[in-house]
Amino acid sequence: MFNIAIDGPAGAGKSTIARRVAKALSYIYVDTGAMYRAMALYLIRQGISPQDERAIQEACASARISIAYVDGEQQVLLNDENVTPYLRQEAVGNMASASSGNRKVREKLVELQQQLAARENVVMDGRDIGTQVLPEAQVKIYLTASAHTRARRRFLELEQKGLTADLKQIEEDINQRDYQDMHREISPLRQAEDAVLVDSSDMTIDEVVEAILSLCRERGV
Repeated sequence: MFNIAIDGPAGAGKSTIARRVAKALSYIYVDTGAMYRAMALYLIRQGISPQDERAIQEACASARISIAYVDGEQQVLLNDENVTPYLRQEAVGNMASASSGNRKVREKLVELQQQLAARENVVMDGRDIGTQVLPEAQVKIYLTASAHTRARRRFLELEQKGLTADLKQIEEDINQRDYQDMHREISPLRQAEDAVLVDSSDMTIDEVVEAILSLCRERGV
């Protein structure tokens, strides 16, 4: 199997880029962030605090998270409910960042991710794919952009949906999530030693996708 790992901070465009690369190669796209968001949604629905480590661990036993594909699009199932439409909420993202460092949460989801990669050609994105989940991936990318660039992209995305947003607050939230992700005890966000750094601050989506596809061709895809 050929595995492509794309890591990077929140708002770097990992999901968009990974989907495009997977489509171009006819690979399966695995959005690991969506899986962690599904767990976060479950914790929120259970009224569990992100600081309550014990409650989070206990909740893992009763949360079933799986992936299904409908018309080629990934759908995330939480206890048999398709929760994909709810996963991009800011509160869910913040809870995911806080709870993803929990050892039980990570063990449960990493096992599913590795099983998928063992039987399929995949493009997988997240925070620790190249360092922990798929350390033997043939292609590893660390995709990033400045905090301001990422905040502005999010601001424009919300604006296009007709939602009111505060650019300064979005940037502050991104900086806070970066700090949490990079300083968590378990599998902190970092660039794998053999990953290729791609800074998309001044690149279009097409340019980023082509850069990754070019690297894949060099590696024998």
